[in-house]
Amino acid sequence: MEIKDNTFARQFETIVDEGLVSVEYSFQEKKIFLTKINVPDSFEDEEFISNFLKNIMEIAIERKFKVVPILPKIVVFFKKNPVYKELLPPGIRL
Repeated sequence: MEIKDNTFARQFETIVDEGLVSVEYSFQEKKIFLTKINVPDSFEDEEFISNFLKNIMEIAIERKFKVVPILPKIVVFFKKNPVYKELLPPGIRL
């Protein structure tokens, strides 16, 4: 999966057959806040979204960012993938 970090639009992007899938973010003090997932109307592949989020977590690890999940769907991702809980900043409990 090829992921583009579109810093101008503040989102991670990847292309699927149906169109563009993106996760919007904002930065503050070495923390990345994941705020929204955008998918084409006809796109319903939850496993793809999970894999996309895993790739974003790997980017956060490489860049030494803490991850703050704002969107409930991303909170669920963290609960299903406890291996990434070390990316949560101190004081964030899910």
